[in-house]
Amino acid sequence: MTRAFQVTDFSARPKIAEIIAPKPGRGEVLLEIRACGLNFADLLMAKGTYQDTPPPPFTLGMEVCGTVIAHGPDVTTPAIGSRVAVFGGQGGLAEQGVFPAALCREVPDVMPAPVAAGFQVAYGTSHLALTRRANLQPGETLLVLGAAGGVGLTAVEIGKALGANVIAVARGADKLAVAKAAGADHLIDSTDTDLKAAVKKLGGADVVYDPVGGDGFKAALGACNREARVLTIGFASGDVPQIPANIILVKNITVIGFYWGGYLKFNPTALTDSLAELMQMYVDGKLKPHVSHTLPLEQAQDALDLLSTRKATGKVVVTP
Repeated sequence: MTRAFQVTDFSARPKIAEIIAPKPGRGEVLLEIRACGLNFADLLMAKGTYQDTPPPPFTLGMEVCGTVIAHGPDVTTPAIGSRVAVFGGQGGLAEQGVFPAALCREVPDVMPAPVAAGFQVAYGTSHLALTRRANLQPGETLLVLGAAGGVGLTAVEIGKALGANVIAVARGADKLAVAKAAGADHLIDSTDTDLKAAVKKLGGADVVYDPVGGDGFKAALGACNREARVLTIGFASGDVPQIPANIILVKNITVIGFYWGGYLKFNPTALTDSLAELMQMYVDGKLKPHVSHTLPLEQAQDALDLLSTRKATGKVVVTP
């Protein structure tokens, strides 16, 4: 038997359950899970509102770092004893879990498990969105909404590494300080500032990175320069904004949808190449992931609450 933090009913909170220890099938490996990075999507999945939610019962936790302890049929790599990171979509908030061997990526020795567990989605999202989709160029101005959150903070860091002038938007001095430490050139407090006016005063935005939606999206759109690109990453505010077509027409603005997990189905090589580049950037000391909270499996609900109340900066990680 093993313990797992499971959704059994979308109308009730998830809970820790004793389940039969999983066995790897064809093409799978069994991991002893060392750390699981949490994402906003976990909150949606717990309510049954995420686009890839499986039917209950299922174990939450989309991305993990663990040690390979068994192979399924016809699997030889990664080797038994290897430290790997994997995005499985579910199953991470447990002591053990089975995951596709082909999706496992070996973790550099210098990368701690909590960092590796929360690295893939947050850094992968920002890197692929800013490079492949928005084609961010050195010298351009990047506006990051929710800049102290799990993905927003990585957008600040990667945007700076790509040579952009980064404007970070977050709530309160403490969160803005975190964004500043990640490399932001300009800071805007979303609680007491006219966002549109503040961004225009700084010269406007060439690329907008928006994991929040709502009023922030509308204000950012109004502060865009001509031929700007607006990345819709998510809607943490709960408000999915409607796009005024007249504004994007007049300014030749492009609004770009981006869903990192979708590439697993139609172009996994794009994810593999991106993550390989990111791992090397980490080894070279160019990225410094920020894990604000590390909690045990017994406090998995507390960890999710940190996300839902926006009390976390950077990543929240559970260590089974």
